[in-house]
Amino acid sequence: MEFVVYLAGEIHTAWREEIKNLAKERQLPLTFVGPMENHDRSDSIGEEILGEQPGKVYKDDAASDINNLRTSVLMNKADIVVALFGEQYKQWNTAMDASTAIALNKPLILIRPENLHHPLKELSNKANITVSTVEQALKALSYIFEQE
Repeated sequence: MEFVVYLAGEIHTAWREEIKNLAKERQLPLTFVGPMENHDRSDSIGEEILGEQPGKVYKDDAASDINNLRTSVLMNKADIVVALFGEQYKQWNTAMDASTAIALNKPLILIRPENLHHPLKELSNKANITVSTVEQALKALSYIFEQE
């Protein structure tokens, strides 16, 4: 049994590498997908594909269309979504991806620090499980594979 896991969340820290390394150490049959992690490419993909746009808003809209296509395809292929809410960056995309996972009836593991309990309480109650660390999320994924 193998699963595809969509890793939703900010792209500025190495949390994805941490969860991938932990999964590899435990030899879990998981394939990880997620948003474009190269921030400059993500911001410029609209112009790369559609050509130069007449202003910043149009550039953002063009990139957003293509990034949303990517997210839609990869999340629909995913068996499980892990959404990380960190403390350092604004988390609008994470909230959108977690909400999309819920709407698609995808199992959702929400990672959030304790100090974000209050602002994320409704979303947390919709997730299958809410944890505080990447390691806890990986332990939850590991549990799926236990036979005894």
